[in-house]
Amino acid sequence: MGRFVCAALLLVGQVGGLSFPAVAGSAITLLSPVAERQITERKVPGIGDEAPDFRLPDLEGDVVSLSQFRGKIVLLNFWATWCGPCRIEMPAMERLYRSLSRQDFEILAVSTDPLGPAVTRPFQQEMGLTFPIVHDPDMSVGITYGVRTLPLSFMVDRRGVIRKKIFGARDWDSAEARDLIRVLLKS
Repeated sequence: MGRFVCAALLLVGQVGGLSFPAVAGSAITLLSPVAERQITERKVPGIGDEAPDFRLPDLEGDVVSLSQFRGKIVLLNFWATWCGPCRIEMPAMERLYRSLSRQDFEILAVSTDPLGPAVTRPFQQEMGLTFPIVHDPDMSVGITYGVRTLPLSFMVDRRGVIRKKIFGARDWDSAEARDLIRVLLKS
């Protein structure tokens, strides 16, 4: 864990007018003072801003960029294997991923685990995850996005614009989550 401190908290958020309840045990993670200062010193993207592009290696070492998913709705999720609430929301993310067409929707899970595939590959296999997992072991992309909590998700529209920022674990297979995605798919 090194640079993070975890504290459990139950959050209930409002996302685009839709009530989007957190799952029990949503986590807030605090960055080290150095990482916090890096985030504070730069302008981080917000709702309505273009999502910064990045290039990160996946489990096979192939480079994946956010821009390669232009034209799709992307659930961009920052997480770590040691984060309990991240582990809780992953099965619902997988059910959502399997239920929607790759033509219109993608999940991109950005792992902040410093050990990369050594810990994410066994986790992926254990959970039966099929969506792309990329690695940001030094949190450089996380800092660019202003990630102070895990899990933290962004909904990115077809044009690459951030439409929603969602703190904490969510039931991505819920009616509320599907309604949010349907709204974005129509825009």
